[in-house]
Amino acid sequence: MTADDAFGRLDDDDFPAFTMGRAAEMLGTTQGFLRAIGEARLITPLRSAGGHRRYSRYQLRIAARARELVDQGTPIEAACRIIILEDQLEEAQRINAEYHRVGGSSNSTAAA
Repeated sequence: MTADDAFGRLDDDDFPAFTMGRAAEMLGTTQGFLRAIGEARLITPLRSAGGHRRYSRYQLRIAARARELVDQGTPIEAACRIIILEDQLEEAQRINAEYHRVGGSSNSTAAA
């Protein structure tokens, strides 16, 4: 990947543009916090060629949500579980809405 390619991907929410140190600085937290949420499998940072963790903007938003919960007194493991469950619920609601939008109408006519 050329420097121009990498620079163009900075707008990509999933591009791992941030080092662990920079990510921790941006979130106002420690590198240990980022390691802990990684161990809890909330986020899985990509690794650079040298093995260093790299975070995307999307992952930083998730980490920021975890930090909010921890700052409110929620244990880190519980905060990670809450976020995972919220994400699963949101996905289930999206699938349900899509089902009702597309498939639900044909089921109601078949029953009539």
